[in-house]
Amino acid sequence: MIDTGYANMGWICGLPYVHKIDQAAVRIELLAAPVMKSARYQGRPVYFSDVIVRQESSFKSFEGLRGRRWAYNEPNSHSGYNLTRYMLGEMGEFEGFFGHVTEAGSHQAALQLLLDGEIDGTSIDSTVLEIELENRPEITSHIRKIATWGPSPIPPWVISKQVPSNMRDRVRRILLGMDSDLKGKAVLADLGMKQFTQVSDANYDPIREMAFKAQRVRFGNK
Repeated sequence: MIDTGYANMGWICGLPYVHKIDQAAVRIELLAAPVMKSARYQGRPVYFSDVIVRQESSFKSFEGLRGRRWAYNEPNSHSGYNLTRYMLGEMGEFEGFFGHVTEAGSHQAALQLLLDGEIDGTSIDSTVLEIELENRPEITSHIRKIATWGPSPIPPWVISKQVPSNMRDRVRRILLGMDSDLKGKAVLADLGMKQFTQVSDANYDPIREMAFKAQRVRFGNK
């Protein structure tokens, strides 16, 4: 939607951000990045990928999922796709680690596949998982975390360069000042956020490096 001009700003994953910003004709720029309020984020603009399985399964580690059924959300995702491939590469597993791989379409869909017993494991954006568990507390007893990857730079808010520069600066100031405003703090709290903070392109170099290494890994079915 941002590429076509239908939307002027958005919250996008760090992987498509680095892909877009590294193009010859850059059409977006960083606005800010959220800092989540949970203590696990330690006041930093980061997030994690939580590897989960069904509670009653026997899996104790990610390595135990060799030859099993796995789902990822979609290939433009860092937390669900890019990071999994990177971790496999670090393990020296470049092809055929899983028995079957499914593209679910979203983290929520991958989670539901796990709950339904259609897959054995998946990697979920920690912020998404926290929201799902808050909204659906009944599923907490049905899943179990066996690994946490990260932290990774959290998905940033970006804005199109078609927006006048003075307006881009104004929007950035508003985001960065939300935690100092009563209404702003209430909106942030509803989203599980503590504040917005300023970030630079260099903050996303770790995702660039992981994406480069992940290219070596064939992430598909045998």
